[in-house]
Amino acid sequence: MVGDSLSAEYGLKRGSGWVALMEQRLAQEKIPATVINASISGDTTSGGRARLPALLTKHQPTLVIIELGGNDALRGLPLPMTQDNLQAMTQTALAAKAKVLIIGMQMPPNYGQDYGARFAAIFTTVAKSNRTGLVPFLLKGVADGPDAQKLFQNDRIHPTEAAHPTMLNNVWPVVKKQLP
Repeated sequence: MVGDSLSAEYGLKRGSGWVALMEQRLAQEKIPATVINASISGDTTSGGRARLPALLTKHQPTLVIIELGGNDALRGLPLPMTQDNLQAMTQTALAAKAKVLIIGMQMPPNYGQDYGARFAAIFTTVAKSNRTGLVPFLLKGVADGPDAQKLFQNDRIHPTEAAHPTMLNNVWPVVKKQLP
């Protein structure tokens, strides 16, 4: 798992984020898998791209989950650079004989409809071109739901602990399909 603050439990007590919940669900379903959460708050696709080769060598995963890109957009980094980094990370993981799951993100409407659509399309484009798993929007049912304000911390960026089961439910069906 290579991600940013949404996967690194930013502002949450340890063990309450969606990645930890996924590890618990794997155990409950008696699926023999080890979860390595190499997520770093504030990480970008450039940071993930730089860190991924060493992580692949060290852990030799069968599945790599990539949840990066949100910080690229928040920092105004060029969309082609974000796509190139996601593409490179995907190809690096595939070359290491791992399956890949790309977790997409969407931007708030204040970024503009065109930018938002182009940003969201990056994840689909990379997943389709590499035939990987895809979760189009990690925060589906959280950021776009009727109780959105209640599901975010005061910064309005990071979900509360109450939102993380929904985030896991968005990811779980695709993760389960990709496990050996």
